[in-house]
Amino acid sequence: MGKPPAARITAFSRGAIVLALSAIAGHAQAAAGEPAFPTHPVRLVLGYPPGGASDAVARVVMQPLAARFGQQIVIDNRPGAGGNIAAEIVARSAPDGYTWLLGNNGILATNQALYERLPFDTLKDFATIILIATQPSVLVVHPSLPVKSVRELIALARAKPGQLNYASSGTGTAGHLAGELFKGLAHVSFVHIPYRGGGPAVIDLVSGQVQFMFATASSVIPHMHSGRLRALAVTSAERSPTLPELPTVASAGVAGFEAVTWHGIVAPAATPPAVIAKINADINVALATTEVKERLAAQGTEPRGGTPAEFTSYLKSEIPKWTKVVRDSGAKPE
Repeated sequence: MGKPPAARITAFSRGAIVLALSAIAGHAQAAAGEPAFPTHPVRLVLGYPPGGASDAVARVVMQPLAARFGQQIVIDNRPGAGGNIAAEIVARSAPDGYTWLLGNNGILATNQALYERLPFDTLKDFATIILIATQPSVLVVHPSLPVKSVRELIALARAKPGQLNYASSGTGTAGHLAGELFKGLAHVSFVHIPYRGGGPAVIDLVSGQVQFMFATASSVIPHMHSGRLRALAVTSAERSPTLPELPTVASAGVAGFEAVTWHGIVAPAATPPAVIAKINADINVALATTEVKERLAAQGTEPRGGTPAEFTSYLKSEIPKWTKVVRDSGAKPE
Protein backbone atom coordinates (compact mmCIF):
# COMPACT_ATOMS: atom_id res chain seq x y z
CA MET A 1 0.00 0.00 0.00
CA GLY A 2 1.18 3.54 -0.71
CA LYS A 3 1.84 6.17 1.88
CA PRO A 4 -1.08 8.33 3.00
CA PRO A 5 -1.34 11.73 1.26
CA ALA A 6 0.22 13.58 4.21
CA ALA A 7 3.28 11.34 4.08
CA ARG A 8 3.89 12.23 0.42
CA ILE A 9 4.22 15.97 1.12
CA THR A 10 7.84 16.97 0.55
CA ALA A 11 9.79 19.26 2.84
CA PHE A 12 9.66 21.95 0.14
CA SER A 13 5.90 21.75 -0.32
CA ARG A 14 5.32 21.62 3.44
CA GLY A 15 7.24 24.88 3.81
CA ALA A 16 5.19 26.40 1.01
CA ILE A 17 1.99 25.28 2.72
CA VAL A 18 2.79 26.90 6.05
CA LEU A 19 3.81 30.12 4.31
CA ALA A 20 0.51 30.10 2.44
CA LEU A 21 -1.39 29.48 5.66
CA SER A 22 0.30 32.47 7.25
CA ALA A 23 -0.69 34.67 4.35
CA ILE A 24 -4.26 33.37 4.40
CA ALA A 25 -4.53 34.05 8.13
CA GLY A 26 -3.30 37.60 7.62
CA HIS A 27 -5.77 38.21 4.79
CA ALA A 28 -8.63 36.74 6.85
CA GLN A 29 -7.79 39.04 9.72
CA ALA A 30 -7.73 42.08 7.49
CA ALA A 31 -10.96 41.05 5.77
CA ALA A 32 -12.65 40.77 9.14
CA GLY A 33 -11.77 44.37 9.82
CA GLU A 34 -9.63 43.46 12.81
CA PRO A 35 -6.45 45.35 13.70
CA ALA A 36 -3.07 43.95 12.73
CA PHE A 37 -1.61 41.45 15.18
CA PRO A 38 0.53 41.83 17.14
CA THR A 39 0.95 45.55 17.74
CA HIS A 40 2.77 45.24 21.09
CA PRO A 41 4.74 42.59 23.04
CA VAL A 42 3.24 39.17 23.76
CA ARG A 43 3.59 37.35 27.09
CA LEU A 44 4.29 33.60 27.12
CA VAL A 45 3.69 32.17 30.60
CA LEU A 46 5.56 29.02 31.65
CA GLY A 47 4.76 26.86 34.67
CA TYR A 48 8.39 25.94 35.32
CA PRO A 49 11.62 27.75 36.23
CA PRO A 50 14.27 28.81 33.70
CA GLY A 51 16.57 26.07 32.46
CA GLY A 52 14.03 23.26 32.24
CA ALA A 53 12.67 21.47 29.18
CA SER A 54 9.71 23.83 28.67
CA ASP A 55 11.91 26.88 29.02
CA ALA A 56 14.43 25.52 26.52
CA VAL A 57 11.74 24.76 23.93
CA ALA A 58 10.17 28.19 24.42
CA ARG A 59 13.41 30.06 23.84
CA VAL A 60 14.22 28.11 20.67
CA VAL A 61 10.82 28.68 19.05
CA MET A 62 10.03 32.17 20.32
CA GLN A 63 13.20 33.78 18.95
CA PRO A 64 12.32 33.42 15.25
CA LEU A 65 8.64 33.99 16.01
CA ALA A 66 9.41 37.34 17.66
CA ALA A 67 11.43 38.32 14.59
CA ARG A 68 8.50 37.37 12.37
CA PHE A 69 6.07 39.32 14.56
CA GLY A 70 8.32 42.35 14.82
CA GLN A 71 7.42 42.37 18.50
CA GLN A 72 9.05 41.09 21.68
CA ILE A 73 7.77 37.84 23.21
CA VAL A 74 8.32 38.02 26.96
CA ILE A 75 8.85 34.66 28.64
CA ASP A 76 7.26 34.81 32.08
CA ASN A 77 8.31 31.89 34.31
CA ARG A 78 5.69 31.23 37.01
CA PRO A 79 6.62 27.90 38.65
CA GLY A 80 4.60 26.24 41.39
CA ALA A 81 1.76 23.80 42.01
CA GLY A 82 2.74 21.57 39.11
CA GLY A 83 2.24 24.40 36.62
CA ASN A 84 -1.27 25.22 37.83
CA ILE A 85 -0.32 28.75 38.90
CA ALA A 86 0.80 29.62 35.38
CA ALA A 87 -2.29 28.01 33.85
CA GLU A 88 -4.63 29.98 36.11
CA ILE A 89 -2.90 33.24 35.20
CA VAL A 90 -3.50 32.62 31.50
CA ALA A 91 -7.03 31.27 31.92
CA ARG A 92 -8.01 34.50 33.69
CA SER A 93 -6.22 36.83 31.27
CA ALA A 94 -7.93 38.96 28.65
CA PRO A 95 -8.72 36.89 25.53
CA ASP A 96 -6.97 39.31 23.20
CA GLY A 97 -4.19 37.05 21.94
CA TYR A 98 -1.42 38.71 23.92
CA THR A 99 -1.13 36.17 26.75
CA TRP A 100 -0.27 32.54 26.04
CA LEU A 101 0.54 29.47 28.11
CA LEU A 102 3.20 26.99 27.07
CA GLY A 103 1.57 23.93 28.57
CA ASN A 104 2.71 20.33 28.57
CA ASN A 105 1.24 16.91 29.27
CA GLY A 106 1.49 17.59 33.01
CA ILE A 107 -0.31 20.93 33.14
CA LEU A 108 -2.90 20.30 30.44
CA ALA A 109 -3.54 16.56 30.81
CA THR A 110 -2.38 14.68 33.91
CA ASN A 111 -3.11 17.50 36.37
CA GLN A 112 -6.80 17.08 35.52
CA ALA A 113 -6.64 13.76 37.39
CA LEU A 114 -3.83 14.40 39.88
CA TYR A 115 -5.49 17.37 41.60
CA GLU A 116 -8.93 17.15 43.17
CA ARG A 117 -9.60 20.81 42.46
CA LEU A 118 -8.09 22.92 39.72
CA PRO A 119 -8.61 26.65 39.07
CA PHE A 120 -9.06 25.90 35.37
CA ASP A 121 -10.50 23.34 32.97
CA THR A 122 -8.21 22.54 30.07
CA LEU A 123 -10.90 22.04 27.45
CA LYS A 124 -13.23 24.84 28.62
CA ASP A 125 -10.90 27.63 29.71
CA PHE A 126 -8.35 27.58 26.89
CA ALA A 127 -8.30 28.02 23.15
CA THR A 128 -5.75 25.69 21.60
CA ILE A 129 -3.18 27.23 19.27
CA ILE A 130 -0.60 24.60 18.37
CA LEU A 131 1.27 21.49 19.49
CA ILE A 132 4.89 22.64 19.29
CA ALA A 133 7.04 19.62 20.05
CA THR A 134 7.28 16.18 21.58
CA GLN A 135 10.15 14.65 23.51
CA PRO A 136 10.33 10.88 23.89
CA SER A 137 11.90 9.33 26.95
CA VAL A 138 14.29 6.38 26.94
CA LEU A 139 13.79 3.17 28.89
CA VAL A 140 17.23 2.63 30.41
CA VAL A 141 18.47 -0.03 32.83
CA HIS A 142 21.55 -0.41 34.98
CA PRO A 143 23.98 -2.87 33.33
CA SER A 144 23.74 -5.15 36.36
CA LEU A 145 20.14 -5.94 35.42
CA PRO A 146 20.37 -9.06 33.18
CA VAL A 147 18.10 -7.79 30.39
CA LYS A 148 18.89 -6.52 26.91
CA SER A 149 15.39 -5.99 25.55
CA VAL A 150 11.91 -4.94 26.62
CA ARG A 151 10.70 -8.53 26.37
CA GLU A 152 13.50 -9.70 28.65
CA LEU A 153 12.61 -7.00 31.17
CA ILE A 154 8.98 -8.13 31.14
CA ALA A 155 10.00 -11.78 31.54
CA LEU A 156 12.24 -10.93 34.50
CA ALA A 157 9.49 -8.86 36.13
CA ARG A 158 7.05 -11.74 35.80
CA ALA A 159 9.60 -14.13 37.26
CA LYS A 160 10.20 -11.76 40.19
CA PRO A 161 6.90 -9.95 40.77
CA GLY A 162 7.28 -6.80 42.87
CA GLN A 163 11.05 -7.24 43.23
CA LEU A 164 12.25 -4.88 40.48
CA ASN A 165 12.22 -1.12 40.99
CA TYR A 166 12.25 1.94 38.78
CA ALA A 167 13.12 5.56 39.53
CA SER A 168 11.37 8.75 38.52
CA SER A 169 11.77 12.48 39.11
CA GLY A 170 8.74 12.42 41.42
CA THR A 171 5.24 11.10 41.98
CA GLY A 172 2.89 12.08 39.18
CA THR A 173 5.69 13.08 36.80
CA ALA A 174 6.00 11.86 33.23
CA GLY A 175 8.58 9.21 34.17
CA HIS A 176 6.42 7.86 36.98
CA LEU A 177 3.28 7.66 34.86
CA ALA A 178 5.19 6.09 31.96
CA GLY A 179 6.19 3.32 34.36
CA GLU A 180 2.60 2.90 35.52
CA LEU A 181 1.35 2.75 31.92
CA PHE A 182 4.02 0.11 31.19
CA LYS A 183 2.95 -1.94 34.21
CA GLY A 184 -0.68 -1.88 33.18
CA LEU A 185 -0.15 -2.76 29.52
CA ALA A 186 2.51 -5.42 30.18
CA HIS A 187 0.67 -6.88 33.20
CA VAL A 188 3.73 -6.76 35.46
CA SER A 189 4.55 -5.39 38.90
CA PHE A 190 7.37 -2.96 39.75
CA VAL A 191 8.19 -0.84 42.78
CA HIS A 192 8.24 2.91 42.12
CA ILE A 193 11.07 4.93 43.73
CA PRO A 194 10.27 8.67 43.47
CA TYR A 195 13.03 11.29 43.67
CA ARG A 196 12.94 15.06 43.93
CA GLY A 197 14.07 15.73 40.40
CA GLY A 198 15.46 13.82 37.47
CA GLY A 199 19.11 14.56 38.32
CA PRO A 200 19.20 12.63 41.61
CA ALA A 201 17.24 9.77 40.04
CA VAL A 202 19.74 9.40 37.19
CA ILE A 203 22.67 9.55 39.64
CA ASP A 204 21.26 6.66 41.67
CA LEU A 205 20.45 4.71 38.52
CA VAL A 206 24.03 5.06 37.27
CA SER A 207 25.36 3.98 40.68
CA GLY A 208 23.06 0.93 40.72
CA GLN A 209 20.89 2.05 43.65
CA VAL A 210 17.83 1.62 41.41
CA GLN A 211 17.38 -0.69 38.42
CA PHE A 212 15.70 1.17 35.59
CA MET A 213 14.01 4.41 34.60
CA PHE A 214 12.03 6.16 31.90
CA ALA A 215 14.35 9.14 31.49
CA THR A 216 14.63 12.13 29.19
CA ALA A 217 17.07 11.41 26.39
CA SER A 218 19.28 14.42 27.14
CA SER A 219 19.82 13.25 30.74
CA VAL A 220 21.00 9.73 29.89
CA ILE A 221 22.60 9.79 26.43
CA PRO A 222 26.11 10.45 27.85
CA HIS A 223 25.71 7.49 30.22
CA MET A 224 24.46 5.31 27.38
CA HIS A 225 27.53 6.14 25.31
CA SER A 226 29.86 5.43 28.25
CA GLY A 227 28.24 2.07 28.95
CA ARG A 228 27.09 3.05 32.43
CA LEU A 229 23.46 2.60 31.34
CA ARG A 230 21.87 0.27 28.80
CA ALA A 231 19.06 1.64 26.62
CA LEU A 232 16.25 -0.72 25.67
CA ALA A 233 13.74 1.43 23.79
CA VAL A 234 12.20 4.85 23.27
CA THR A 235 8.73 5.72 24.52
CA SER A 236 7.37 7.40 21.39
CA ALA A 237 5.02 5.75 18.91
CA GLU A 238 7.71 5.92 16.21
CA ARG A 239 11.49 5.61 16.34
CA SER A 240 13.25 8.78 17.42
CA PRO A 241 15.49 10.61 14.92
CA THR A 242 17.78 11.34 17.88
CA LEU A 243 18.20 7.63 18.71
CA PRO A 244 17.22 5.79 15.51
CA GLU A 245 18.94 2.59 16.60
CA LEU A 246 16.46 2.04 19.43
CA PRO A 247 13.08 0.33 18.90
CA THR A 248 9.92 1.74 20.40
CA VAL A 249 8.54 0.18 23.57
CA ALA A 250 5.38 -0.66 21.61
CA SER A 251 7.23 -2.52 18.85
CA ALA A 252 9.52 -4.22 21.36
CA GLY A 253 6.79 -5.95 23.31
CA VAL A 254 4.20 -3.60 24.84
CA ALA A 255 1.54 -2.92 22.21
CA GLY A 256 -0.20 0.43 22.49
CA PHE A 257 2.48 2.01 24.65
CA GLU A 258 3.27 5.68 24.03
CA ALA A 259 4.43 8.16 26.66
CA VAL A 260 6.08 11.36 25.47
CA THR A 261 6.57 14.77 26.98
CA TRP A 262 4.83 17.28 24.76
CA HIS A 263 4.66 21.06 24.66
CA GLY A 264 1.82 23.11 23.24
CA ILE A 265 0.55 26.68 23.30
CA VAL A 266 -2.92 27.70 24.43
CA ALA A 267 -4.58 31.08 24.99
CA PRO A 268 -7.59 32.14 27.06
CA ALA A 269 -10.93 30.87 25.79
CA ALA A 270 -12.76 33.36 23.54
CA THR A 271 -9.55 34.57 21.92
CA PRO A 272 -10.62 35.67 18.39
CA PRO A 273 -10.29 32.85 15.84
CA ALA A 274 -8.50 35.13 13.36
CA VAL A 275 -5.83 35.88 15.96
CA ILE A 276 -5.48 32.18 16.79
CA ALA A 277 -5.09 31.41 13.07
CA LYS A 278 -2.40 34.07 12.66
CA ILE A 279 -0.38 32.84 15.64
CA ASN A 280 -0.75 29.21 14.54
CA ALA A 281 0.39 29.91 10.99
CA ASP A 282 3.43 31.92 12.09
CA ILE A 283 4.54 29.27 14.61
CA ASN A 284 4.21 26.61 11.90
CA VAL A 285 6.56 28.69 9.77
CA ALA A 286 9.06 28.97 12.66
CA LEU A 287 8.93 25.21 13.31
CA ALA A 288 9.68 24.50 9.65
CA THR A 289 13.00 26.38 9.69
CA THR A 290 16.24 24.41 9.66
CA GLU A 291 17.62 26.36 12.63
CA VAL A 292 14.67 25.52 14.89
CA LYS A 293 14.68 21.88 13.84
CA GLU A 294 18.40 21.55 14.58
CA ARG A 295 18.22 23.34 17.93
CA LEU A 296 15.27 21.23 19.06
CA ALA A 297 16.99 18.05 17.88
CA ALA A 298 19.99 18.96 20.04
CA GLN A 299 17.60 18.80 23.02
CA GLY A 300 16.20 15.44 21.95
CA THR A 301 12.97 17.18 20.97
CA GLU A 302 11.00 16.83 17.75
CA PRO A 303 9.00 19.72 16.19
CA ARG A 304 5.32 19.04 15.53
CA GLY A 305 3.03 21.87 14.40
CA GLY A 306 -0.38 21.45 12.82
CA THR A 307 -3.75 23.13 13.32
CA PRO A 308 -5.56 24.21 16.49
CA ALA A 309 -8.18 21.55 15.81
CA GLU A 310 -5.52 18.84 15.67
CA PHE A 311 -4.10 19.99 19.01
CA THR A 312 -7.60 19.95 20.51
CA SER A 313 -8.12 16.41 19.27
CA TYR A 314 -4.79 15.37 20.77
CA LEU A 315 -5.74 16.86 24.15
CA LYS A 316 -9.03 15.01 24.08
CA SER A 317 -7.15 11.74 23.70
CA GLU A 318 -4.41 12.51 26.24
CA ILE A 319 -6.64 13.59 29.15
CA PRO A 320 -8.65 10.35 29.51
CA LYS A 321 -5.58 8.22 28.80
CA TRP A 322 -3.59 9.70 31.67
CA THR A 323 -6.61 10.06 33.93
CA LYS A 324 -6.96 6.27 33.87
CA VAL A 325 -3.24 5.77 34.56
CA VAL A 326 -3.30 8.21 37.48
CA ARG A 327 -6.38 6.65 39.02
CA ASP A 328 -5.17 3.09 38.57
CA SER A 329 -1.83 3.96 40.18
CA GLY A 330 -3.30 6.00 43.03
CA ALA A 331 -0.77 8.78 42.33
CA LYS A 332 -1.13 12.01 44.30
CA PRO A 333 0.67 15.33 43.81
CA GLU A 334 3.69 15.82 46.05
